[in-house]
Amino acid sequence: MFDKELYQEKYRIKSIRLPYWDYSNPGYYFVTTCIKYKECVLGNIVNDKMILNENGYIVKQCWRDLPKHYGNCKLDSLIIMPNHVHGIIQICYSNVEAGLKPINIYFNSNVEAGLKPINIYFNSNVEAGLKPASTGKRHPLSEIIRGFKTFSSRKINLNNSNIDFKWQKSYYDHIVRDEDDLNRIRNYIQNNPFKWGLDRNNLK
Repeated sequence: MFDKELYQEKYRIKSIRLPYWDYSNPGYYFVTTCIKYKECVLGNIVNDKMILNENGYIVKQCWRDLPKHYGNCKLDSLIIMPNHVHGIIQICYSNVEAGLKPINIYFNSNVEAGLKPINIYFNSNVEAGLKPASTGKRHPLSEIIRGFKTFSSRKINLNNSNIDFKWQKSYYDHIVRDEDDLNRIRNYIQNNPFKWGLDRNNLK
């Protein structure tokens, strides 16, 4: 079911959370979030390549900054499209808390060029109002995505008073099942600009 929804562009942005799953558990999570009303305000597709505008670069930087604020967050593949974002977030802990067994973390060391996980460097000069990362806290996926939306919306609206930038309230998520699943999603993210003409998020 997942493959059909993912590759035929029929995923639903409204997330269906697994009621029995703790979203602060270690693992890889595929996330999609859209701009409100699916307005194309992050850039344009030109010759099957995504060309970011100033808003798009702000979104990209806010995504990359997430590990500075959430110590259990690492980043994998990302594509910023004109009106939505696809990304993979890895939740992990250097020291597993007592009584919590780690699940298998599916990591492929031979990641395709351009899809390498981002190297994380802790920045002690965290911007005013944003708390530095706490390595021991179990931040759930929803908190991380909420932070991403808050940081990026705030920066874009401060930078550009001519728009009222907002994300859709919800987002789509998928818990990555295994390494094959992870690699399929990485490929899907990488190839997303080629499919923009058929993407249901493309209102044109």
